[in-house]
Amino acid sequence: MKTLLIAAACALLLAACSKPEPADTVESLMAHPDRLKEVRAQCKADHAKVGNALCNMAAEATRRRFMGSGTPYTPAPPSKPQPSASAPSLPKD
Repeated sequence: MKTLLIAAACALLLAACSKPEPADTVESLMAHPDRLKEVRAQCKADHAKVGNALCNMAAEATRRRFMGSGTPYTPAPPSKPQPSASAPSLPKD
């Protein structure tokens, strides 16, 4: 029993000392294009292994980098046609 307790304590100590992987967010992927490129390549190679969450974050980061703030398209109001100088004028009555 004592040996089991010591082994469990050693395992917990080693697990606590290991370097944790950085948590990727959309903002962190946008700020680090090399990491974004790496994640997109991993998603393309093996989407099931990488997982939906990370692949969706990479897709959203790519979309935001491309589209910017995402201002919606607002077309200009139609303008009145300008009379051209070469158009024939109508005779006045």
